[in-house]
Amino acid sequence: MVAYGSAMASVLVVEDDANVRTALIRELTVRSHVVRSVGTAMDALREVTQAPPDVVVLDLGLPDLDGAEVLKMLRGISDVPVIIATARDDEPEIVRLLNAGADDYLIKPFSIEHLSARLAAVLRRSARSGPTAELTVGGLHIDLDRREAALDGKPLELTRREFDLLAYLAARPGRVVARRELLAEVWRQAYGDDQTIDVHLSWLRRKLGETAANPRYLHTVRGVGVRLAEPDPRS
Repeated sequence: MVAYGSAMASVLVVEDDANVRTALIRELTVRSHVVRSVGTAMDALREVTQAPPDVVVLDLGLPDLDGAEVLKMLRGISDVPVIIATARDDEPEIVRLLNAGADDYLIKPFSIEHLSARLAAVLRRSARSGPTAELTVGGLHIDLDRREAALDGKPLELTRREFDLLAYLAARPGRVVARRELLAEVWRQAYGDDQTIDVHLSWLRRKLGETAANPRYLHTVRGVGVRLAEPDPRS
């Protein structure tokens, strides 16, 4: 079930506190979401595998596994958006979780209005319509629904973050995308280290068969950002 325009989505709440869980179910249901809930990590993994939701709200303090470990395991089986709900107001920990694949985070206690706004933002970013489900730039083909990419007909073995970075740039061919925008939209961070982007670009270039000195698709514009463009047939 996906109808993001009307704020309707399937939400899996992973929370061990029964009172918090009940309150979230009630308030999210009132806002037209379809809500399922579990109280353990193992149940969360089972739910995501058997009936994938549109988004997961994940508490870190679970009785069987720490939420950070659950996030890592979720990322091994699914690309479902994950919003971390945590009482750990610790900046390095938050950055680590975002780098590990979380799409957003909330510090407890939070209002239902705050959660609803974060849900809407994450769902908007993950929503895809038919015309944008596939991207083609030169010999590069990207299937967003299957999360598969190929270059000149040969599949590319990409990590989740590499795929997200490549897809974001390919959706804006020829445009220079600022590093700040990449941090915000691909890494879901308002701030971060440019070296993180450089490392992922380096890995992507290697898999695309190019280098920073001799780019074909990925062009760095010094001091500005990155541009993905169709290769010049004369080169």
